[in-house]
Amino acid sequence: MSSGVLVLGYGAVGQATVKLLMEKGLQVTVAQRRPPQDLPAGVHFKHCDVLDADSVQSCLKGFSQLLIAIGFEYKTPVWQAQWPVAMRNMVDASLHHGLRVVFVDNLYMYGPQVQALHEGMNLTDHPGKPSMRAEITRIWQQAVDQQQLRMTALRAPDFFGPKVLLSQFGEVVFGNLGRGKAAQFLVPIDQPHDFAYVPDMARAIHALLEAPDADFGQVWHMPCAPTRTVRQLMEMGAHSLGKDPKALSFPTWSLPILGMFLPIAKELWEMRFQWDRPYFVNADKFKARFEFVVTPFSESMPATAKSFIQPTKAES
Repeated sequence: MSSGVLVLGYGAVGQATVKLLMEKGLQVTVAQRRPPQDLPAGVHFKHCDVLDADSVQSCLKGFSQLLIAIGFEYKTPVWQAQWPVAMRNMVDASLHHGLRVVFVDNLYMYGPQVQALHEGMNLTDHPGKPSMRAEITRIWQQAVDQQQLRMTALRAPDFFGPKVLLSQFGEVVFGNLGRGKAAQFLVPIDQPHDFAYVPDMARAIHALLEAPDADFGQVWHMPCAPTRTVRQLMEMGAHSLGKDPKALSFPTWSLPILGMFLPIAKELWEMRFQWDRPYFVNADKFKARFEFVVTPFSESMPATAKSFIQPTKAES
């Protein structure tokens, strides 16, 4: 069912999914504004500017399924200006060409919560990025309800994986530990927090691409390994490297001050409700429907940590 898949966006999730789809023998095309430098042999490329309606219409022609795995600069004004335009363009083109759509989404649209996040929660009006994600959710869900768009969303919490740089477990964590330095965090590290493993996300996306239309028109939460704290997960990776799990974590109250010098700190302050309390994701629905088995942290954390270690000259 997933022959002729167009993958919009070639970040960490897009790359892992393209690799898996190719291994499954599927025909895959990657689309974004510029050709990736590391596109695998056999994967086609098409130019697409998701902010240009004509570009999106032209790009989607001739495909049966679309995977939306795009991202914009992690700044609220950028999201407010670009996400609604991009979503309307992708929805309109998908309707015009009759594509089925899988959207790799996050969980911001629920806003601050004190219980495990589940698919039945209402969309939030919490200002900033959460209300923006709620707005683009309404765009595609309205097209599902009123125009029979075949679209579904896979909503995932913070993700990590081998060589995933933009992650809470990226270069400044495992790269630093490998060099004998302290891991650095801009978020609290002793709260329980769910994380999604990128290779698992690729498998979940493949399951949705292969699913019947009856599984579309709704949202699914990405299954995660049993919840741990950030510190516990960092320690798993550190021990796999034979390193002392030293960590430097900035308190949440310091983020506005750090934001004057480090822009990402300002953005994390806006989203602090994800880190100042336990953060749980209920994915029972997906696990039951697809009999999905998650990679345990005992495997995923060492694999991630070791991917940030530079080989010695003797090894290379």
